[in-house]
Amino acid sequence: MELLFVDDDATNLKVYTTIAAQIADAHATTFVSSAAALVWCESHEPDLIVLDYRMPAPNGIEVIRQYRALYPQADTPIIMITGENDREVRHRALESGASDFLNKPADPVEFLARMRNLLVLHERGKQLENRANTLAAEVRAATKEIAGRELETITRLTRAMEYRDTETGMHVMRMGQYAEAVGRAMDLSPTEQNMLLLATPMHDIGKVATPDYVLLKPGTLAPDEWTIMQDHARVGHDILAGSASQVLQRAAEIALGHHERWDGTGYPHAVKGTDIPLAARICAVGDVFDALISKRPYKDAWTPAAAFKTIERSAGTHFDPMVVEAFFRCKPEIERILQRFNDDAVAA
Repeated sequence: MELLFVDDDATNLKVYTTIAAQIADAHATTFVSSAAALVWCESHEPDLIVLDYRMPAPNGIEVIRQYRALYPQADTPIIMITGENDREVRHRALESGASDFLNKPADPVEFLARMRNLLVLHERGKQLENRANTLAAEVRAATKEIAGRELETITRLTRAMEYRDTETGMHVMRMGQYAEAVGRAMDLSPTEQNMLLLATPMHDIGKVATPDYVLLKPGTLAPDEWTIMQDHARVGHDILAGSASQVLQRAAEIALGHHERWDGTGYPHAVKGTDIPLAARICAVGDVFDALISKRPYKDAWTPAAAFKTIERSAGTHFDPMVVEAFFRCKPEIERILQRFNDDAVAA
């Protein structure tokens, strides 16, 4: 243990170090200059500081202030020894961060007991901090493992759609990337941005229940077929709802609401405006954009420029205008996503 003694009287320092020698494993460092002591503290963090109040500048209170500023997170015990009986001095010392006081001349027995007590408390505090850090690390590791399992579940759910739909795995990857980018442009929290990244790819999971003759039909759907297709929003919600996972809860919202329209003409419940969950409104823009730029059995792929124009024209009718604005604010990032997650890479 490192003990620091600061007093402009060398005789006092000799007395203090003699008393401190009775503490096992203690090493004493002394300074008659308070300024020099502070310089030493810049590269050393002692376990206990004992200092006088009346010293050439800086005085004891100023030393405490500067030390606490140097190590704002440290709880190093500090004993001030002074002949002053002024209550105001003690109040100022306490406000500056003093832990205890002794009056000159210091009683050796009391002095030793005070130092030992403070050192024991300081050591216990460090042990508790170390234990707390260990527990925090264990919690982080467990949380990371749980998150990894959750991500695996999500990945497997989205892969299931690749075996039934004409859309490629790159579509669901782009959907998550679009949603995260828009969430960032809307200044959503990092947690919500990550939630969008993970949850949005599950928007069409309900299509697992859509019959092949509807899902894979190359031409225009008949009215009864269109009714069947629309049901995938409800089915997706039913598959994902009720989970303890926040990601799956958000995915359930998206699955149910990503075909709703800002003006209330969407499905399955014809809700409108902000009654549609924000995550679903964000997904809706990305979903239509990606459908336009992708080749389908019933259509050729549009150019991104044409798709952007359609999204812009649909603000206030199909889409939330604020989400469209955010989508355009991150247009360069959307274009990078198209380059990185392109369908030709999958085909190759």
